Amino acid sequence: MTETPPFAGIPVAALDFYDDLEVDNTRSFWEKHKDTYLTQVRAPVEALCAALEPEFGAAKVFRPHRDVRFAKDKTPFKTHQGAFVRAAESTGWYVEVSPRGVRTGGGFYEASAGRLAAYRGAVDHEQLGPQLEEIVTGLESAGWERGGDRLKTSPRGYDVDHPRIDLLRHRSLSLGHVIGFEPVIHTAELVDVVREDWRALRPLVEWVARHTTV
Repeated sequence: MTETPPFAGIPVAALDFYDDLEVDNTRSFWEKHKDTYLTQVRAPVEALCAALEPEFGAAKVFRPHRDVRFAKDKTPFKTHQGAFVRAAESTGWYVEVSPRGVRTGGGFYEASAGRLAAYRGAVDHEQLGPQLEEIVTGLESAGWERGGDRLKTSPRGYDVDHPRIDLLRHRSLSLGHVIGFEPVIHTAELVDVVREDWRALRPLVEWVARHTTV
């Protein structure tokens, strides 16, 4: 079994690769530049994840091909490389390399009816709900951007004047941080940056994992 080499940074060639792929997202381009993808994109992301594995667990490095069976956009390849560490069902930490540089994130990206009901029940709870509100507010105050799918109206059974109606509307919830093109992304120190981001997200990830398991 081949040992993953130490992480040395995301090469400039990785960002250039995705810049070009956005312009020419074809199988012919991919075949000509597949080695660039494997050596300059996938291998560094795998090395980054391996460096973080002792603290957070093994990551899934996503495949580059898009599922276009039901998509209007038939371009065959993703224009980013993502990796995800699972903490619970559809819940965990994320890191991505794209033409916009590097970004990190965490939370839950989808929920079954049962898990969504559990999430909303916890948000409604007089103790658990304020805990999540404090976590999210603290991250947003530190510059994290909230994302996720959310209802425009109130979920059934909850009043529009509920003190945490904004969180109750979420059907998925994530917080993200754009590192972008900071020089650190091209160095081994990026491991420490991602580690600190994921540590900051741990209260969110653990709250979701604890209170949406059914």
